[in-house]
Amino acid sequence: MSDRPPSDGPDAEDAGAPEDERTRQLREQVESRPTIPMTEYRRKSRRSFLTAAAGVVGAGLFWRWVQNQPTDDGIPQVLRNTLEANEGLWRNLSQSRTAPEYPVSKATPIPVTGRIGIRDEIDVDEWRLRVEGPDGDLLDEVDLATMQSLPQDDMVIEHKCIEGWSSIVHWGGVRFREFHERYAGAVGDVPYVGLETPDGEYYVGWDIDAILHPQTMLVLRQGTEPLTEVHGAPLRLATPNKYGIKCLKRIGVIRYARERPPDYWAERSYDWYAGL
Repeated sequence: MSDRPPSDGPDAEDAGAPEDERTRQLREQVESRPTIPMTEYRRKSRRSFLTAAAGVVGAGLFWRWVQNQPTDDGIPQVLRNTLEANEGLWRNLSQSRTAPEYPVSKATPIPVTGRIGIRDEIDVDEWRLRVEGPDGDLLDEVDLATMQSLPQDDMVIEHKCIEGWSSIVHWGGVRFREFHERYAGAVGDVPYVGLETPDGEYYVGWDIDAILHPQTMLVLRQGTEPLTEVHGAPLRLATPNKYGIKCLKRIGVIRYARERPPDYWAERSYDWYAGL
């Protein structure tokens, strides 16, 4: 009688059958491997467990320390410092580069995400864009016909969502830097621009250098068609140099500012700059 314990597997009836070449090679590889004594195995397992446990405890203590630090806009200062260092890095990089642009044939539909500030229907004939100076003074109220009369341009760029997906999108509209020229003399050398939806529910802040980048656009069209409501009609922002959370849909107000403007997602602990 064989000393091998009986098999409980589906091949138990074939236990006496000759093994094929592949099975023999695998068996020989297993049998040739050095055997670790049980005492050594237990010692290494204990060491691995203690190392992992120490790492978990250390991470927990570090996170508790972070949470006990002074805060800035609700974010622990040490994390705020990290975000600001990231902002400085990306600001320097983005101002010196142009993101890739693509042929129109590469354009794809863009998913519908985020309805904050655009849940209600809008009458585009009644829509007006308020342009405000740094002192809160009204510089202009622009209707859709006026926006359409400004120099128009197109770009096919990658729109990146902070959730991890991206789409190649064909946008058409007015470069922000061209729009800004209408008000540059009145606002002077301001460092920031804030934008918000007509109902004030969604708002974003930009530094002036980023919003004047040649690939930042006030969008009126997707492809050859006017924007739909779900994508921000009648006017939205687009750029390949920031995540989509900064590309406000249904712009109702453009406000030049001397101080950093409030930002919807920055108030919820996201990076204010959100650069790519």
